[in-house]
Amino acid sequence: MVSRTTAVQVRRVYQASPGPSVRVLVDRIWPRGMTKARANLDEWCKEIAPSTALRTWYGHDRGRFEEFASRYKAELTQEGRAAALGHLRDLAAGRTLTLLTATKQVDISAAAVLAEVLQEQS
Repeated sequence: MVSRTTAVQVRRVYQASPGPSVRVLVDRIWPRGMTKARANLDEWCKEIAPSTALRTWYGHDRGRFEEFASRYKAELTQEGRAAALGHLRDLAAGRTLTLLTATKQVDISAAAVLAEVLQEQS
């Protein structure tokens, strides 16, 4: 079954405002200082996050982003993450999906890679 993604957007969980989208936190670790009520999430999908080893190696170094994206895409084919990716694809079917992250640089985040993957597969 192929799901159609209307739109996938990436926002900081600290700045994201509630809207007519499905809001999913995709970080493994809960954002510092954020309450569940303020986050206003539909889901927390920590299973989709990159491995600790990959996150540690990457360290949000802009110079490593391309390699990080490649390695993370490979991780997304692993059983648990592949199932989580399928779940996100289903959530996005016919509506806007907002991927939330705590990182300050959303353009070089795992959430940005996820958005790209989801849009490629729609």
